[in-house]
Amino acid sequence: VQLVESGGGSVQAGGSLKLSCAASGLILSSCGMGWYRQAPGKERELVSTISVVDGAISYGESVKGRFTISQDNAKNTLYLQMNNLKTEDTAVYYCSACYYWGQGTQVTVSS
Repeated sequence: VQLVESGGGSVQAGGSLKLSCAASGLILSSCGMGWYRQAPGKERELVSTISVVDGAISYGESVKGRFTISQDNAKNTLYLQMNNLKTEDTAVYYCSACYYWGQGTQVTVSS
């Protein structure tokens, strides 16, 4: 099983990035899946998830209204569209599916 994140980078506050998580060895639509992030010196926190039970989507309070999670079943890929980025969004972003984790992608937001 592999989850490979991409799309991270450096952006100014107010900008946008779109993260991708390409899965192999598992079928994303059969998994609970989501995005998490970890900033330096902080614990890993939930960004957004999609329930395997009913497809319900949830967001962390700090990203509601700015981030959008989506999936493309044909590409077996999970996405995270991040708009109106803030400096406090700076972190390593990880995707997770069926309890597997990707290696993470760095997002840096400067003021």
